[in-house]
Amino acid sequence: MKKMRPLLSVSLLLALLVSCNTHPSKKENDMSESRFIAEAQRNEVISMLKDSLGETAYFRIERGVRQVADLWREPDGTAGEFAEFCKRSFVADEARLDQLFHTLERNFEVFDGYFHKIDVLLKEPLQLEGEEITPVDMMFGSYDVTAHLNDDLYANKIAFITALNFPFYSLQEKTGLGEKWSRKEWAYARMGDRFTARVPATVQQNISKTITEADAYISDYNLFMGKLRNDNGEQLFPDDMKLISHWGLRDELKSNYADTVRGLEKQRMIYTVMKRIIDQTIPQQTINSDKFTWNPGTNQLFENNAEASASPEPDTRYKIFLANFHAMRQLDTYFPHYPTQLSRAFDATMEIPQKDVETLFKGLLSSPEVKEVAAFIESRLGRKLEPFDIWYNGFKARGGIPEEQLTAITSKKYPNPKALETDLPNILVKLGWKPDRAREISSLIVVDPSRGAGHAWGATMRNDIAHLRTRIGAGGMDYKGYNIAVHEFGHTVEQTITMNDVDYYVLNGVPNTAFTEAVAFLFQKRDLELLGLKNPNPEDEHYLALDNFWSSYEIMGVSLVDIRVWEWLYNHPDATPDQLKEAVITAARDVWDTYYADILGGKGETLLGIYSHMIDYPLYLPNYPMGHLIDFQIGQQVRGKNLADEMDRMYTQGRIIPQLWMKNAVGSGISIEPLLASTKAALYALKK
Repeated sequence: MKKMRPLLSVSLLLALLVSCNTHPSKKENDMSESRFIAEAQRNEVISMLKDSLGETAYFRIERGVRQVADLWREPDGTAGEFAEFCKRSFVADEARLDQLFHTLERNFEVFDGYFHKIDVLLKEPLQLEGEEITPVDMMFGSYDVTAHLNDDLYANKIAFITALNFPFYSLQEKTGLGEKWSRKEWAYARMGDRFTARVPATVQQNISKTITEADAYISDYNLFMGKLRNDNGEQLFPDDMKLISHWGLRDELKSNYADTVRGLEKQRMIYTVMKRIIDQTIPQQTINSDKFTWNPGTNQLFENNAEASASPEPDTRYKIFLANFHAMRQLDTYFPHYPTQLSRAFDATMEIPQKDVETLFKGLLSSPEVKEVAAFIESRLGRKLEPFDIWYNGFKARGGIPEEQLTAITSKKYPNPKALETDLPNILVKLGWKPDRAREISSLIVVDPSRGAGHAWGATMRNDIAHLRTRIGAGGMDYKGYNIAVHEFGHTVEQTITMNDVDYYVLNGVPNTAFTEAVAFLFQKRDLELLGLKNPNPEDEHYLALDNFWSSYEIMGVSLVDIRVWEWLYNHPDATPDQLKEAVITAARDVWDTYYADILGGKGETLLGIYSHMIDYPLYLPNYPMGHLIDFQIGQQVRGKNLADEMDRMYTQGRIIPQLWMKNAVGSGISIEPLLASTKAALYALKK
């Protein structure tokens, strides 16, 4: 599941996420046409400041003046007023610069924190269980309370003071210089990231509106599994099973490896449902409705035992995806350093170059260990692998325990959200935190009943609340909900620690979303231990390596599809939803045939196109496999040590760049090599 809106300022994050249906005129959207301060005027101001302030300030003068000039518009003042502003506002004295930094940092925390609280409250009717969502709920929930903040901060010159005095550093510069920076220098550099683009409030409001609509579409896309029928008219799933796409479907498929009677038949049915969602042949009447029974294999609908007319979902999935693209494309000319969503996703947000990410993924996908692990899975299943075995979870401790047994435990232990919230300190103690510290962290986390599969939404100011959201049915929390809740709890613990215990507010958080996914995975793999169940796999270390490897193998291919589709969109900006659907299917087939068909069969398989994050959270998917790699390396680091102590040591580094964070945390950068080596060792040991 995802961590909501991490890493950057609230308004910028909204700008970096989902979609919008309107397009500004070329003039409004062309930053170069809006440039007001000429090159000669910039150079004149730079020379004036250098002459008066001396050589030690040269770099900051050069960088700062050019940053302000790039952002200055005619309504901000004349060229003479620009020059006077720079002369009056540039701070050369170190003590005064430090004072300015702390003033800005304190007040940005106030803005971020309280606007965030408003946003959380306005979105509650959309994200939490409750009454049916009304159009007015959608209007309030899609309203971006921060949309005008940046406009106001430019108008009153606070943005310009920040950009003038705190230089922006590119990822390449941070990589080259960051290892020698002090904590204060890193904090100054992060302050320099604050104002690098000037996105109009109208664009941000449109983005917020479509983000909310896309999230609502995905969060409220449920299938009533008790209404599915096989060719013999048989019902395979319980009456009350309601699963969200794709997370719920995937997790149900995984759970059926423990069902030796009809598990395989259930998995094949879910697999068929997924493919119908991808190609949009799924009947619209089956989505969020229990009125009809449905045979996914034949695609027939029935009402009262009589066949009913079915109409396919009208490419809604791809209309929303396309809207994402149009929104992100609106932002391109406002971000001179990051002119595409691809560059924003990798260089700005993940802070790892796209080519480096793809090299890691392709290295693992092409490794000889893939065939060896696949053969090992075949030997455990006693059959040839099928495409849906990409989600094989028999390496997990819970893989051999029937889900009904686990649900009986979780539903009794957690009959409602309050029961889970009350137990959070106990969970942390089991994971290694001292009781007082466990209570301190848990006091800043609340549990909410989610409409969707679940998510974590951290605070954006110190001593505020993080929200852990998961599904809890009328009969209590089932095992799927519990497993997700443990994952989301990992997120909220990270969010709380990195918000409250990092030394500078501007360094709060983690280098990128993959790092919070790593914590979530560390928690999630201990879910049975937290229930007091003994791990049935005696060679746990080896099975954990294989589980991480196979999970990485799965999600790396999905991520490559996501990347390829975004590259296709930039080459086909006028595509229709139907053309986008075909592009997704083509990309899914190509990646499948390159890395999966020889292993799992199904040449031309489309399954890699099922992930919901492709629809509601653009280019988020690569964070998951990066999270698996980081999780594995961190897991090796904490083995035999106290998890709480290691988390405090590693995660209080805050938001420095990923590779430096990893070097400080585990002694080396992000790599597939530790996982490949452990996978080899695991196969050798388990085949004995």
